[in-house]
Amino acid sequence: MIVIPKKVAERYVNTIKRFQPIIQSAKTRDVNESDTVIIITDMLAEVFGYDKYSEITSEFSIRGTYCDLATKIDGKLQFLIEVKAINLELKDSFVKQAVDYAANQGIEWVILTNGCTWRIYKITFTKPIDQELVLEFDFTTLNPKQQAHLEYLFFISKEGWVKSSIEGYHEQKQVLNKFFIAAIIQSNPIIDTVRKEARKIVPDIKIDSEGLKEVIENEVLKREVVEGEKAEEAKKRIAKTYVKITRAKIKSANSEKHVEESEPEAGSEAEESKTE
Repeated sequence: MIVIPKKVAERYVNTIKRFQPIIQSAKTRDVNESDTVIIITDMLAEVFGYDKYSEITSEFSIRGTYCDLATKIDGKLQFLIEVKAINLELKDSFVKQAVDYAANQGIEWVILTNGCTWRIYKITFTKPIDQELVLEFDFTTLNPKQQAHLEYLFFISKEGWVKSSIEGYHEQKQVLNKFFIAAIIQSNPIIDTVRKEARKIVPDIKIDSEGLKEVIENEVLKREVVEGEKAEEAKKRIAKTYVKITRAKIKSANSEKHVEESEPEAGSEAEESKTE
């Protein structure tokens, strides 16, 4: 659970109650994109804590090319924000231009919102440039009494950005996704553990690691989590981590060995003093 400063949490509670009726009214009136931008600007200031005059900018609002708003701290851009009319259903394609511009500028985060739905994307600097939907929530259904809902706001607030909370949330999502878990299950240390446990239960049956791994990949796990680009990325990440762990163990063992070799044998100093 994320620890949200008391004053920040109180601000969320108060502004959720303030802006939910505003958004509902705007939906009823079916306000256009320009009027939605005004609401979003006020939300960035009052809900998310950005200074309205120095940390929220529309300098990138070249229609049809870049995006509508951006937040910046100490002059550095944090989020590019693409705003759509309040009753327009959001689609991933709407954020493409903002993503392309963000990638060209080295900016990692883009928000797509119509005031009700908020989607936060992380830019993947691959070829071609891609985006990953990290978080999505509906502001009109937020409950100020639920910690998880307050955390959604914290992730993209100024206070949360300073603490890199959205990065931590993204990292957690990567670790807990089905591809990563499947890759861990297929890793050699886990396969060996399963083999040892299986041999305890059925000691008379020979169980080899390769055969066990094949059963897990082909019969236990779904094909979608063991095949494809995301599955391969997860496997590579797991493999790299184990290589680092192995290297660290070898380095530590070598250091301990070096210390032992450099230490004089017990009683050697005493022997030397006797000969003197």
